[in-house]
Amino acid sequence: MSRSVGAHTADPCPRCFVEAVRLGKPMSVGGRDAVGYVCDHCANAWSRPVGDDLEIYDVVRVDLPDTTLYGTVWQVEGDRVQVRGTGGTCGEWLLWVERWRVIMY
Repeated sequence: MSRSVGAHTADPCPRCFVEAVRLGKPMSVGGRDAVGYVCDHCANAWSRPVGDDLEIYDVVRVDLPDTTLYGTVWQVEGDRVQVRGTGGTCGEWLLWVERWRVIMY
């Protein structure tokens, strides 16, 4: 189960279950686009596939270097996704992000 840590969302390691903020890095696994993660606690490495089935109005999480955002897919174009959300200091927002940063929620 993920939990909030400041402006980010912390996820548990699948091996040791230590929760931490892990931004991941784009990579390829078996010819598919993926995001790779490494646990600072136990050095476990794992990956998740980059979502290729995102559709308009899907609820997503966006992991950015400075914050984690939650919103709705507004547009999908190649390797980027436009996400719309509310909250924070700016009220309503609309943001283009790289597809690998988006996690279907």
